This record gives sequence, structure tokens and C-alpha cells, in this order.
Amino acid sequence: MTHNIQQLHNIANKKSRLIIGLMSGTSLDGLDVALCKISGSRLSTKVQLLKFKTVSYTEEIKNSIREVFAKSTIDFLKLTELNAHIGELHGNMVMKCLRQWKVKPSLVDVIASHGQTVFHAPKSSTPNATRNSTLQIGDGDHLAARTGIITISDFRQKHIAHGGEGAPLALYGDYILFSMKGEDRIMLNLGGIGNFTYLPASEKVSEILVTDTGPSNTIIDQAAQKIFNMPFDTNGAIAEWGHVSKKLLTALKAHRFFKLPFPKTTGPELFNLEFVKQAQQQSATKKIDSIDLMTTITQLSADTIADAIKKVVGKKIAKIFISGGGAHNLHLVDLLKQNLPDADFQSIKKLGIPGDAKEAVLFAVLANETVAGKPIDFRNKKIPNVSMGKISFPN
Repeated sequence: MTHNIQQLHNIANKKSRLIIGLMSGTSLDGLDVALCKISGSRLSTKVQLLKFKTVSYTEEIKNSIREVFAKSTIDFLKLTELNAHIGELHGNMVMKCLRQWKVKPSLVDVIASHGQTVFHAPKSSTPNATRNSTLQIGDGDHLAARTGIITISDFRQKHIAHGGEGAPLALYGDYILFSMKGEDRIMLNLGGIGNFTYLPASEKVSEILVTDTGPSNTIIDQAAQKIFNMPFDTNGAIAEWGHVSKKLLTALKAHRFFKLPFPKTTGPELFNLEFVKQAQQQSATKKIDSIDLMTTITQLSADTIADAIKKVVGKKIAKIFISGGGAHNLHLVDLLKQNLPDADFQSIKKLGIPGDAKEAVLFAVLANETVAGKPIDFRNKKIPNVSMGKISFPN
């Protein structure tokens, strides 16, 4: 047995493991770094979040990613170089966090790196696509070499290889960490794209469902940046002042994605300002006031998220635990509550994990399953029964 395989074997057999989960979303805010102590596996998993920090991206890095992000035509040299550069950058960010936290890198067993999504193209909703595909950059070998820590990365490819769409992956961690017998739960993530996991009170895996719902923050953020020169609509303050254009809202909701069966997935490749522009042309609303536009696209997010939840839970009174950047958009959250008056909205902090840290923690859990667990059979061909991630050794 080689040294690397022996080391992995030893980690798998430890009573608990120190795993760093890394997540960078389509908002391009920066890298979420979660240091987790994890014991057990599957439903016996116990997670303690020891440290958490979001390390902001510089404008230079954001612009570099935007040059290749969600574009059909790109400079492949830039993409290839950026793949290595993001891996090294994330490695440097991890090392900086460890120094601040006074944690020796040698004490960390594994890094779980989601990478930076630059293109996501499920066949069901992507014009001209002949198969499901997705691409996350930030090479795991570079990250492992920079930190000296075994790195598990590129989680979404195995999901696709076994018939899934590569997203949402939150289901696996949500089921492991948050299922509760006797309580229907919705784990709602308001990221760039909205998605949720339905955890039934029965705890039957065959009844569990995960799906994207469509846009959450992605169009709102793009509009805030282009029209108002702001990174996002803070607290939904702009949208709160405007009026909904019913004609535009109807045109936006008419997109075929919203009629696709669950589970489904999508990304900013589909839901962007060009999507809004086309709907404006169809609805003769090209001259809509800028504030009313923000109000309407925020209403779109709230309505489509709520509609998707209603389709799953019906008249059941479910607890909805919100996480993601959209949880800070108070207007969006208020609209969701108006759309779902019978739901019991809760902060995910009550479950022991801050909302901003949730996705990074979930990838740490996925890495733990890859090292020390075994696949969970959800009895749904669109939810593959697989362990995920490629393993990179430091040397």
C-alpha cells in the first residue's frame, strides 16, 4: 500500500475528521471556508462547525471569472489558466484562514472543494444541448499542492455520469444532517438559483425530493449591477419601492423551464438579463421604469420558488429553513411568506449551522461520505446512488 493510500485509509478509520468545506457560488462574492469536525457517516453523521469565514474576491478575480462565466464563446487560454489559478488562489485562502485560526495544516484531514462554476448546462433546459454537462474550475491538484492537504473536488461530474444533472447536490447533506421524523421540512437555499430539499416527516427516502426552482438572486444581482451600479439590492430596498408589471411577470413566467417536472436544474446561462430582455420584447414592456423592473424580477423569484414548494408539499404545514444570500433580501423573504402563509419559516441557525456557511458545510459532509461512508439509495434514477468527488494527493 502506498503512503497516499495508507494515509487515506487512516483518515477513513478515524473516530472524527477535520474537513474544510469550500464553496464559491455564482454571485462571485468570494470563497466560503468552513472548518468542520465530522464523525460517523450517513445518518449517524455529527458535524461541529469550528470556524467559518467568507474570503472576498478582488475585483480583478471577479472580472477574470466573468470573462468565461456562462458564455457560449470564450478564450480557452484564459479558461485553462484560470482553472489552475483559482485552485492556487483557493489554496492560499485556506492557508490564510488556518493561520488566522491558529490551526496547523497537518491537523486537517481533507479539503472538500466545490470549485467555481463557470457553465452549467442540463439537457432538459439548455437549447442545443445533447447531454447534461457542467464545469467547475479551481483544479484540485493545485489546491492540494498549495496546502499539503488531500483535496476532494469536482463533485458534480459523478452525479452526471450516473444520469443526474449535476445539481442540486444539497439533497445528500440535507438528508444526512437535517431529517427529522414527524416533521416535514423544506431546506430552502436562496442562492443565485433557488433550490430546496423536501425532507418528509416519514423519513422515507423514496419521498425525498430536491430541485432547482429557477432564479433567486441571479437576475436581481445582475440588474442591480448594470442599472444601479450596486453589487446587489441590499435588503430588497429598491424592489420594495416599485410596482409589479403584470404583463412582464406573465411573460417571464411563461418560460418552459417552469413547466418541467421535478427534479430539474438550471443556472445563469438561462436566467439572465437577456432572458428578461426577451420577455420585455414579448410583453411590450421595454420602457418599464428601472425600479419597477427590479420589483417585477424579485416577484418572479418569490412566485416561482413558492409555486415549486406548493407543488411538493400541497397543504401540508412544513417548516421552511432558509439559507443563502437571498436570506438577507428582506423584501424577497417577505414575498415568500406572503406566498406561503401556512408555512412555518425558521432560521437555519436553529439547526446549528449559520445560513451563509451551509453550502460549504454540506460539501464537507459529501467529502466525509466519499472517504468514510457509502452511497445512499434514494430510489430515484435522477438522484444517483453514488459517492462524489475526485481525490487529489499533495504529492
